[in-house]
Amino acid sequence: MALDEGEVTTYGDVADVAGYPRQSRLVGWILKHTDAEVPWWRVVDAAGRLRTSDPRLQASLLAEEGVIVRAGRIVSAPSGRFSR
Repeated sequence: MALDEGEVTTYGDVADVAGYPRQSRLVGWILKHTDAEVPWWRVVDAAGRLRTSDPRLQASLLAEEGVIVRAGRIVSAPSGRFSR
């Protein structure tokens, strides 16, 4: 699953596309521990909440891509699940 700039999705969506439905926690673990360059900041929980160890960094990276974050939650994104 490739995520374009400004596109936000969920851990569950990534798991589904990868062929591992109901394995959203595994996706989170992989994003946290991988050495691969992946756009981890574009992945949030199903409610749109930022769930990383550094939510301020994630919010900043998302804001640079035109994503609106308020109180640790995605309000709107240019594309993806949270677009309006």
